[in-house]
Amino acid sequence: MNKRLLSIGLAVLVSAGYSLSAFAQAKPETLVKQRQSAMVLQGKYFGPLGGMAQGKVPYDQAVVARNAGYLDALSRMAWDGFNPNTKDVKSAALPAVYSDTAKFKEAQDHFISEASKLAAVSKSGDEAAVKAQIGAVGKTCGGCHENFREKQ
Repeated sequence: MNKRLLSIGLAVLVSAGYSLSAFAQAKPETLVKQRQSAMVLQGKYFGPLGGMAQGKVPYDQAVVARNAGYLDALSRMAWDGFNPNTKDVKSAALPAVYSDTAKFKEAQDHFISEASKLAAVSKSGDEAAVKAQIGAVGKTCGGCHENFREKQ
């Protein structure tokens, strides 16, 4: 019985190792699609929040809490898709993404931090604080797009 469990455990470890190496060798085009998909979802869940902050959409605490939670998770997802091997894949990313990596990393960290703060404050029920934090998240998006994304 123990030998069988050991064999199964070893098989799981070996297959996990192959899976990790396969992920590490993802095609540049796949990484670009992954990061673009994460950012599309960021926009999907941020859009209604921005509308609420501007008074264009009625404030809904349940939507705020749900979308802020999704945005918090999504804020961490796009960045590994900016691998240096994606530099030559057609996208809206400016060359500065790859040449000014410290500034780009700082922008990423700032966005992640502000999205995390939004998730935390969204649980408070304080509408004014939530709207202010939505504005802070929006500024991080705009700042990054201004420096690292082609004008649309």
